Amino acid sequence: MSSVTVRVSSESRDALRRLARRSGTSLQEVLERAIEEYETRQFLEAANRSYADLRTNRKAWEQELRERRAWDATLSDGLEEG
Repeated sequence: MSSVTVRVSSESRDALRRLARRSGTSLQEVLERAIEEYETRQFLEAANRSYADLRTNRKAWEQELRERRAWDATLSDGLEEG
């Protein structure tokens, strides 16, 4: 794995150290987890905005609901679970 140096404020460095100490992990792992969580949150916020926009278009929202109902019907298609 390659690595690079990233400049952060002393406050951020101290926070990373506290989190690493509390969790018993490395600063790198704390930072990687934080990035993953931030990326996930950004993705979910974008998805939520997209659904909110979709709901403002009545015709498109009705189409979405019809599609959901069609997919829900597949849950009881007679196939037994694995």
